[in-house]
Parts: sequence; structure tokens; C-alpha cells
Amino acid sequence: MTVHASPTYRIRPVGPPPPGYPTAREAQAPGTRVQVPGTFEERRADYLAHCLATPAPENTKGIYHELVRLAASDRFAANDAAAPAIHDGVIAATLDYIDARHDCADFSLHGVLRLLYQFHNHPSLSHDLVERCRQTVLGFKYWPDETGRPDLSGADSMCTWTENHHILFASAAYLAGQMFPRATFPNSGRTGAEQMALNAPRIRRWLDLRFRTGFSEWLSHVYYDEDLAALLSLVDFCADAEIATRAAMVIDLLLIDIALNSHRGVFGSSHGRSYENTKKWAGQEGTSDTAKLLFGQGQWSGFDNMSAAAFALSPNYRMPAAIEAVARESGRAAMENRQRMGIRVAEAAGWGLGSDDFEDGMALLTLEAYLHPRTVSLVMRMFDAFNWWENSFFAPFKPYRRLIGFLRRTRTLPLLSRLLQWDLCRNTREEVNVLTCRTPDTMLSCAQDYRPGYGGDQQHIWQATLGPDAVCFTTHPARRTGPTPNYWAGSGVLPRAAQVGNVAIVIYRIHRKPALYVRGRLPFTHAWLPRDCFDEVVEREGWIFARKGDGYLALRSQQPTRWQEEPGEDVSPADGICPADGAGRARELIAEGRSNIWICEVGRREDDGHFAAGSFAAGSFAAFTDRICAAPVRYRDSGVVYDSPSQGRLEFGWRGPLRRNGEVVPLHDYPRYDNPYVRAEFPAARVAVSAGGCELVLDWKAMRRLESGAGAS
Repeated sequence: MTVHASPTYRIRPVGPPPPGYPTAREAQAPGTRVQVPGTFEERRADYLAHCLATPAPENTKGIYHELVRLAASDRFAANDAAAPAIHDGVIAATLDYIDARHDCADFSLHGVLRLLYQFHNHPSLSHDLVERCRQTVLGFKYWPDETGRPDLSGADSMCTWTENHHILFASAAYLAGQMFPRATFPNSGRTGAEQMALNAPRIRRWLDLRFRTGFSEWLSHVYYDEDLAALLSLVDFCADAEIATRAAMVIDLLLIDIALNSHRGVFGSSHGRSYENTKKWAGQEGTSDTAKLLFGQGQWSGFDNMSAAAFALSPNYRMPAAIEAVARESGRAAMENRQRMGIRVAEAAGWGLGSDDFEDGMALLTLEAYLHPRTVSLVMRMFDAFNWWENSFFAPFKPYRRLIGFLRRTRTLPLLSRLLQWDLCRNTREEVNVLTCRTPDTMLSCAQDYRPGYGGDQQHIWQATLGPDAVCFTTHPARRTGPTPNYWAGSGVLPRAAQVGNVAIVIYRIHRKPALYVRGRLPFTHAWLPRDCFDEVVEREGWIFARKGDGYLALRSQQPTRWQEEPGEDVSPADGICPADGAGRARELIAEGRSNIWICEVGRREDDGHFAAGSFAAGSFAAFTDRICAAPVRYRDSGVVYDSPSQGRLEFGWRGPLRRNGEVVPLHDYPRYDNPYVRAEFPAARVAVSAGGCELVLDWKAMRRLESGAGAS
């Protein structure tokens, strides 16, 4: 059979679309991102209409689009109307992709499982196609220790170990086993019942760690989409009541995270994992459709989303009213949210994670602790056992296989890992403390003092968000092109960054330490500030000021900056190829130098009126720029003293505490949640949510999910 797919995650439908199938994608323009309250059912109907009017995206999420069309066709039939056409070729190509064991096949597999659990008797699906789905589910490789494709001697290049993939694979294996309890799964030789017994503890451990400690892929506007889809599969289809209930509780927390850290439908916070397009353009966030469906904020995108379809189709999960109220109140009042997420590898034993067992190793790899001194010996044993030397994700390791073998034999591998830890452990995501400060017009978010001086991979440390695509952030580019970390995604060297209220200070020191993984360290930092996405941009006295509506932003670099005027770096999805033309299109600011300090302060018309002076109107953008320009900035000893007009004197350096008006500002050991709506200690045993007259209490030990107030079921 011809595989209409490739490892680049492109899935082309088999054959032409059926008559009446839409051919043009019509995603909403960013300017149409508005809050549409309504009810969930009204938003669901709007989402169904959006899917019916657009073809399935040609990626791993396309099958979910066809599931929505299947569900919508039932409504048409009930009204004696012509049902929407289902593109069997999308489903067939998806099955080809899964059978070929391409990376992210597990994303698509959950769509196949939902099809079989929910729609296997649907009149629009042929018996042969449903049977093909069953064979794909039985023939899939569900864990690294199972046999791979015989023609590749067991090798494949699926990623099975990161946080989102771990729950996707484990839950898929459990649900496949539940569907076929007596059948033998050829890759493992186990029956379906044995698959369930093996994967239930994996699921329970994953759920327990995420509820109590949060996500290593913190606030990811890419991978929360995948987590939600896997968990909704468990809520909807898992016959084990404990697993299903706990999965619903973790879904609640994921939605709370999105609600607390979004601005006008933009999930524009710091992220544990993020990519260039998702950081720059809100319409390409993986959670965009989900936020619009559940919160009524943002836009229908369909770029890369599967959880919105799963929510729209879910027979069992309904978002608690208190979570929707948190999202709705985001545009009405100023708020500070502190969150702690993740664990420290050095403390893994305290979380029940050892250094010898492969099950513990898979759990530790949800932090991507590949070459951490405490895990490297175990992970290299897993490389041998699972033939990961042939996995394309681990291609950077293969040239060093002989060296690694020698170091293993001499028991010096952990020593090398410790010596080069800054580079070899750049993927590792340990405990993070995030501060997000949001007003109706602005949002600023920062991973506080997160691993300064380490290499970064896909971590997104800070961002200011004033509107859809009107965002600002800085990075140290690792290299011009190539996989992450690259020019915009991740960092060559992570900064020391900290935030107080509406002010962030981001310090870079690009060292020349030896490296094996990412050797090139470009000697500059840069900022993303798309001038054409703001209403107004002004440069004065070393500051760059930007306005979007009634939200204001001020950005300053210690080193001189210049706008990138070369074609290529300023392309947006809406532009196509759009060279900078000197008329507002340039979007990148470059600051040469291995050491640099960036300062960002945001403000808004309503808050800034009392700073007005002279002939400027109260709260005007001009008044904001005046008072920022008048604020002293002094650089000294690899640090800065900034007399912020809103926060007072801020002192911060590469070492030492952050001080505000002489007082130390804590940057670590935050609670699990600390904000006006949600409070929980770290680690969490009980999470209480209160907003809009509604209450939600999640009691993990007692396995209770209690709602009260308006709208509670």
C-alpha cells in the first residue's frame, strides 16, 4: 500500500474529495479574535459549522476533522437534510501514516480509537474502512519494548517518551486492550487484557505526578492539546472509574492553566515547549480552537488541533462553570498568578522514581532528562534495549556511540555528563516557577530565574502580550537554521530572567564553554517585536515603545539595537514572502554582544493616568513614553538598577537576589497555584477554584470533584 505521508507530519488524503467536500481553508483573520460568550452548546454549534466549511488539515490532526463531520451528519439526518460528505481518503491516509510508524502517529491513533468507540456503526463509514481501523489498532507499536516493523529490524523513529507522548501511548494501549481484551497484539504478544494491566499503572503514575506537581512541558500551547486529547479518551471510554475520574481532574487543571495564562484568547505565557510559529502567531497555537470552544475567546484556526474536536464530541466531560468563569474574568480585572510546576531530577527518588528500572526511566524521560548525570546510565541501557540508536530523534547521539561505550565501561559517563551538563541537559525541564501578570489590555509572563546559563531547547522564557500577534519576547539564537534550538525556538544559552508585576528584566551572558550538542553560539541576542502588528511604534532615548489599543509596551536593550531589514525573518502566515520594506514591516531587533540586558515594562491607559504631566492627556501613550524615558537606568557589575515608574527601584544581576525598593523578591518555591481564583500548595493534594459565584474543589486523595454555584451540574 502506498503511504501518503512523510516524517514531516504531512498527511495527504488518498484520492480526491467526495462531491460537496470543502476545498478552501477559511481561518479567521487575527483581527476577528473576539470574546463570544454564549453557551457551550452555541459555541459547539459554531465549531461544527467551522469544521463543515473547511477541509481537514493535511497533518496528524486531520482525522479529528472527519470525526466532527461524522457527528454533524447525525444532526443533518435528524432534520432530513443532506449529510455532509466524509472524506474517506483522510482516514485512509491517516491509517497509512500510523501503520508506517511515523512520529506523532499516536496523535492520529487517538482519533482512530475515538472513531471505533463512538462511530463504528455510523452509516457513512464502510465496513472495510472500519475493519481497517481495527487492524491498525491491533497492529500498532504501543511501547518502546514492543517489536517494531519487521522490515526495519524493530527500528522506528516514533517519539514515545516525552510528557505528552507518554500519556498518549499508555492510554492508547489501555483503550486498545479494553476494546480487544481477548485478542493477541502481535507486536507485544500480549492479550488486550494484559495490555490493560500493564498500562494502568503507567497512566495512574502520570496522572498523579501531573496533579500534584504540574507539567514539565509547562503551559505549552503546543502540547497541552495532545495531553487533553489523550485524557478525554480516558474520560470518555475507560471503564475504570478511578482512571476516568482522575483524568477529568487533570483536564480541569490543564484548562485552569490556559484560563489563567491567556490574554484575549492568546495563550501567550512562558512555555516549557514552544516553536517559532506558535510563539509569533497566535492563530497557530495548538490550543486556539480549544480556547474558542470552551471559553468563547480567540479564533477558529484548525491549524494544528485535536482537543477541540474531542471536547466537542465528548459524551462525558463538561467543563466546570468555575473554570469558565476564571477565563471570562480575565478581561475584566488585573491579576497576578504564581505557579510552580515540575520536579527536580535530584529529588526524583522522593517522587518514587529510581535510577535502575525502565519504567522509572520512561517516567524520567517525560522531563527529557536524557543525559542528566543521575539518569544517563539508565537511559543508555534503554538505548540498547529499545534500539534507540536507530531512532532519528537520537541521531545526535550516534556519532558518539563508541565514546559513550568506552565511558560506560569505565563508569565515567556521569562525570562527562556533569562536566558538560549545561549543554547536554539543555532539553531537561526541571521545576519552574512562573509569574503571569494580566490586565484587560496587557499580559506579561516569565519563568523566574529558570536555569540561567544552561543551554535551552524549546523553553520559552518570557513574553509580553498586548493582542493577537502583538507580542514581544527575546532569545539568544542557537544557530541560524536546523532543529531546535535554532534562531527563534529555544535558546543557545538561557538568560537569567525575572519579573516584578508589569516589569521583566532579562540578562544574557553568552559564554564559550565546551559543548558537544550545540556548539555554535551566535554572539548576539534579539527581540521579536512585529511593528505592523501594533497600532503605534515609537523609538526614544534608547527605548522602543509600542501600543496596541489601550495597552502599552516599553522595551530597552543595554546594547545598541538595529532592525532586521533582510528578507526572510519577518514572514508571517498572512504575508507569505514579505520582505522588510522600511515602512513598519521589520519585526526583529538585533543587539550585538555576548552580554546584554533587556528591560520590558507594560502599562495601560487606565492605570497610567496619574503619571500624566504637562500637556499630555491623562493615560495617553505619550505620557507613558515620557515617564519611562525619565526613569533612570544604570548598568553595573553584570546587572542593572532600573527606577521603574510603576514598581520603584528594581535591582537585578546575573547573581544575587532581585530587589524591589531594597526588599528581596522571592523567585522560587511558589505554591502550586497562587492567584485570586485558584489556590493550592505544592505539591497539591487539593485544588480549590472560586470565580463568578461558582466553586470547584478537586480532592485528589479522596478522588472527589465537587462543583457548586451557578451553572454547576
